[in-house]
Amino acid sequence: MNPAAISDLRTHLGELFNKALATVAPDLANSEIVLERPKQAQHGDYACNLALQLAKALKRKPRDIAAELIAALPASPYLAKTEIAGAGFINCFLKPEAHQSTLSRILLDGAEYGRSVGGAGKKIQIEFVSANPTGPLHVGHGRQAALGDAIAALLEAQGCTVSREFYYNDAGVQIQNLALSVQARARGVKPGDAGWPEAAYQGEYVQEIAADFLASKTVHGAGGAAIAAAGDSSDLDNIRKFAVACLRREQDIDLEKFDVKFDNYYLESSLYADGRVDAVVKGLVASGKTYELDGALWLRTTDFGDDKDRVVRKSDKTYTYFVPDVAYHVTKWERGFKTAINVQGTDHHSTITRVRAGLQALGLGIPAGFPDYVLHSMVKVVRGGEEVKISKRAGSYVTLRDLIEWVGRDAVRFFLVSRRADSEFVFDIDLALAKSEENPVYYVQYAHARVCSVLAQWGGNVAQVMETSLATLTEEREISLMKRLTEYPEILDLAAREFAPHQIAYYLRELAGEFHGYYNATRFLVPEEAVKLARLALAVATRQVLRNGLALLGVGAPEKM
Repeated sequence: MNPAAISDLRTHLGELFNKALATVAPDLANSEIVLERPKQAQHGDYACNLALQLAKALKRKPRDIAAELIAALPASPYLAKTEIAGAGFINCFLKPEAHQSTLSRILLDGAEYGRSVGGAGKKIQIEFVSANPTGPLHVGHGRQAALGDAIAALLEAQGCTVSREFYYNDAGVQIQNLALSVQARARGVKPGDAGWPEAAYQGEYVQEIAADFLASKTVHGAGGAAIAAAGDSSDLDNIRKFAVACLRREQDIDLEKFDVKFDNYYLESSLYADGRVDAVVKGLVASGKTYELDGALWLRTTDFGDDKDRVVRKSDKTYTYFVPDVAYHVTKWERGFKTAINVQGTDHHSTITRVRAGLQALGLGIPAGFPDYVLHSMVKVVRGGEEVKISKRAGSYVTLRDLIEWVGRDAVRFFLVSRRADSEFVFDIDLALAKSEENPVYYVQYAHARVCSVLAQWGGNVAQVMETSLATLTEEREISLMKRLTEYPEILDLAAREFAPHQIAYYLRELAGEFHGYYNATRFLVPEEAVKLARLALAVATRQVLRNGLALLGVGAPEKM
């Protein structure tokens, strides 16, 4: 295949500027080479600010330095020209052969195109979803699942070793309220009846769990005594265990439907059973950062940037919720995760400072910024222009299962990562079902299916395009599409560094738009064999990048639509 495929155009240009730097300013040869893509196409393919960086040290005008750097640049088969712009930026314009070389790289690398080994040896844990086992997963949990799984995939694409973890909050007041809710239903008490617990869960799922609990008792011979026993406080612990197990199974089913898998599940209750919570409290006291006030134990979190000190142990001797959180994060550090990422709702923002303060106070050598957080806003579901708030099964919220059943897994996963995590998101059911360019997931998948359709019409062996000459790909739309394909590794790197899968979703939308424009303006199956095979090669490369990007988001790439 020609021209020869190179690994990365940005790297190639960086090497050229490094050689020029060694000539112009050998004493500053370790200066960082920064290459950015100009926002406007007329400013070239890349812009370098090296002359501006060197100006102060060399005590010279940046534009003069830029001229010397350009003169010292080694010859390159891919660099068409350079221009000095503004205060001293160097704009680089690439030859068509440069973009053709990227096309060659895509066809050679296939599913590996865009991936890197830069993160090799880095062990990262990502905790996400971590729903209380008190009800079905709601759409907010769905956003967490889509974000967390995509961030994990992005980091794996950079060579990192990633562990996906689900933290079950299976202890505390909410679990007790769940048990009381199921107990009441088992006794025949419904929401609104006298005797219905004040903080009880009201969804139909509670009735289902109660019925299953009574049925399990009947199977084991308890018969009618099961209903009476359900009202006995001594049986409440059995109800609690049964209800938690039921909801964990239900959540597992939802996650399976969403194609999200976890490497590890960690139980909050185990932190108490293993003595880790008590150990953390003792460690905080030993640190000298605690004090007694009004019968409670306080931690001086203000020493670590908090707006006020926080209670560790209440006057009734129970612990506040951030204490087990600290204990849990100690386990992450002890398990060798020097980078840990928590995907949580923005309503958990206040826990960040507290958890980090607790970890710092323990003096275990844990960095001040541990763990990292990705906070997401909640999701509003709209259908027919009206907000959907009620799910028959869950009661007061739309479940993830509802969303999947309404529009399908692919649409849910793509939509939920298509915006910045911290931005408000309106999930429009009608849009997710629309077969139009306004529906981003349909638009992207349709581009992939279109390539498959062209190849099916051709009927040839795709291996032919792998070795064809790309020299005829010089038209404006072809260059524009190849440039977009060239951007993929850079976008992937940026998305991984910023924990921002929306960058991939946005890129795929732009790439699909480039291809649809090219498809509508171009004949692929032309009589000229060289032109036909080159255009097919461009289509195959586009299909590959669409498939690679969609896979990172957990979204399928259909061949027919």
